[in-house]
Formats: sequence, C-alpha cells, structure tokens
Amino acid sequence: MNSTPHQQIPIHYTPDNRHNQPRPNNGGQLKRHHTARYYVHRVKESLTTRVSKLICAVFLSLLFIVGLITFILWLSLRPHRPRFHIREFSVPALAQENGFAAVSATFNVTVRNANLNIGIYYDTMHLTLYYQNNLNIGELPLLNPFYQSPKNTTALIGTLSGSTFQVDEARWAQFRADRMRGVVVFRMDIATSIRFKVATWESKNHKMHATCQIKVGPDGLLIIGTEKEMKCPVYFT
Repeated sequence: MNSTPHQQIPIHYTPDNRHNQPRPNNGGQLKRHHTARYYVHRVKESLTTRVSKLICAVFLSLLFIVGLITFILWLSLRPHRPRFHIREFSVPALAQENGFAAVSATFNVTVRNANLNIGIYYDTMHLTLYYQNNLNIGELPLLNPFYQSPKNTTALIGTLSGSTFQVDEARWAQFRADRMRGVVVFRMDIATSIRFKVATWESKNHKMHATCQIKVGPDGLLIIGTEKEMKCPVYFT
C-alpha cells in the first residue's frame, strides 16, 4: 500500500496581522522594558552625583584660595633677620713703628632691617673683639635699646682703646709679626636680643649674635673683600 506524503497547509499573513508573525530568536536576550520608577531613581542618582561633585569642586576651590592667600601673607610678613656688614675697621698704630703707646681700633658696622612691613626692637648691644678668632682682646657696649623701622639701616660706630682694648706688649709683638706676613686677623661678635613688631603685635625676645670676620693689612686698614665676604653671619641662640 503506497503511503501518501505529508503535506503542510500553507499559512498566509495579512498586512494587518504582520505584527503577529513570530520573529526568530537569534539567541539574544529580550529587550527589557523599565518602569517609570526605575527612570526616576536613575535621575535622582545622577542629580545626587552632580551635586556632590559640585560641592567638592567648590570646597577644593575655596581651600586653594585660602591656601594661596595664607602663602602670600606668609611671604609678605615672614620676618627676615637683621643684616650686619662690616664697613670699616682699622688699627692705625700698626702703620707706625712705635705705635703701641696709642694703640686703638675703630669700627663701623651697619645693621639693616630688610623687612617690608616688620619693625625690630633691639636691646642694648654688646661688642666683643677677638684676636685670631678665640682670644678676647676688647669689649664695648653699643647703643641703648632702640627701634628700627622697616627698610632702615643703622650704623654702629665706635672705638676700642684704653681699658676696652686689652693689648699688652707681648700681644702687640704678635700683631707686628702678623703685619710682616701681610695680614692681621680679628673676629668681631655683636650680641643682643631682638623682637619683631607687626602693627600692634610683638614677638617674644630672640637672643641673637652677629659674627664679622676681619682682615687688616700692613697699613692698619680693613682689607675690603666682596659684599659676601663683608657680610656678618647672624645666629639665634
């Protein structure tokens, strides 16, 4: 008995029902349709993130501005220590064969307040002169306490002689021997206490001393060097 082949009944879709036609699934996931609540939540999250970023940006900007202003004020008000320079020093008797009877030393040291807006109060200064860096040969008080305004220079001028200049015949012989070698070396220390003044504010006292290295030639006069060599380093203790 012959079998009848199976025949499929054709199905036709009209244009109006074409959207009901089954579509092939290529293995991809079905597109999700989100609810209105989901989109509202996403918008809220986006707004929160933007507001947080804005707050952080404003805060960092303010912090930068405050830091910049503080740095500028620090630069303008940062106190600079006084500047000491040895301008003149002489032992006139060194140029004379028999100068021991009238031996003395004269000096001129300038003190500069280089600050723009800061004044300096000085207590009484005390000068000590050393021979060959460590032998005390003279002491002298300098000036009474005084105030130095910003961008101002004060000259310290004086003479060591008699009881303030302790040079005996043996020490004078050492001076003369150094003179024959071309240079006599001294060291001058100036000690005081200072405090800084900004408007109505004053700092605490700071003990300070300046050290001037001095070289005197055969003529008894200061050997002038460079500006750096004539500057006296300043230290706080």
